[in-house]
Amino acid sequence: MKRILITGALGQIGSELTMKLRETYGSDNVIATDIKMNDSDACSSGPFEIVNVTDVKNMVDVAKKYKVDTVMHLAALLSATAEAKPVFAWNLNMGGLMNALETARELNAQFFTPSSIGAFGPSTPKDDTPQDTIMRPTTMYGVNKVAGELLSDYYFHKFGVDTRGLRFPGLISYVALPGGGTTDYAVEIYYEAVSKGKYTSYIDKGTYMDMMYMPDALNAIVDLMEADPVKLRHRNAFNVTAMSFAPEEIAAEIAKQLPGFEMTYEVDPVRQQIADSWPNSIDATAAKEEWGFKAEYDLAKMTKDMLEKLRHKL
Repeated sequence: MKRILITGALGQIGSELTMKLRETYGSDNVIATDIKMNDSDACSSGPFEIVNVTDVKNMVDVAKKYKVDTVMHLAALLSATAEAKPVFAWNLNMGGLMNALETARELNAQFFTPSSIGAFGPSTPKDDTPQDTIMRPTTMYGVNKVAGELLSDYYFHKFGVDTRGLRFPGLISYVALPGGGTTDYAVEIYYEAVSKGKYTSYIDKGTYMDMMYMPDALNAIVDLMEADPVKLRHRNAFNVTAMSFAPEEIAAEIAKQLPGFEMTYEVDPVRQQIADSWPNSIDATAAKEEWGFKAEYDLAKMTKDMLEKLRHKL
């Protein structure tokens, strides 16, 4: 990668990925875009453009202006929000993806977009979910992700676009707040542990979901994009994970660092139903074998780092 265009650059992944890529590839070589500006480092530390991903001409024009060789398409509506606005989610998630793929095709650019464990459904094997398995999601977000994986495969086979992707679990970060996902409780719990000493979980006890600390997620994106394409038998998208836990387990780990921390439950039926349709744990063997994926953080190491960073931040 030499000149990289990022859509959704002010979101949970984008805000941190933009900064990591600018440190690695040079500030002027990473063009951050989003639907609006804010006062974040992603806007001020390098090129920033307003891009509406539902407007293909807008996206292509910006990509051509900067002569990009890589498109990273992150703009999307997340799972819980997508259930509340399914038609809007389809138009944004699928229309935006198609426009981003067309942009990559026109510029002969490498392409990345994230998928999710949301692509799996109730009939998917729940434990050690394989890379290749049945995928019949029951949420609009999940339908979007499965369709997106297939569409990205199509652009590779039909047009030769170098498409690549990762099926992310829940992502945990101290930098950007989450934006309407089912796994967001695993971020919120740290903020409220530091600020209030207690948390009310909208996900019920005993609900296992895969998670990953953001530094591991960012490294995985770069490693996949820089991997030798000859070695990639899968492209869209690789299972990746670092840990799987239930709410009571993350609460217990926080309590080791913050004695007296308490968690109660007030289950949100919509997000609980989504969580129940997802795997308990997934198998990342293909990612390890094909491009050397490795996660550095487990629950204990992540919790220690999150609490230290949030004490400073808050």
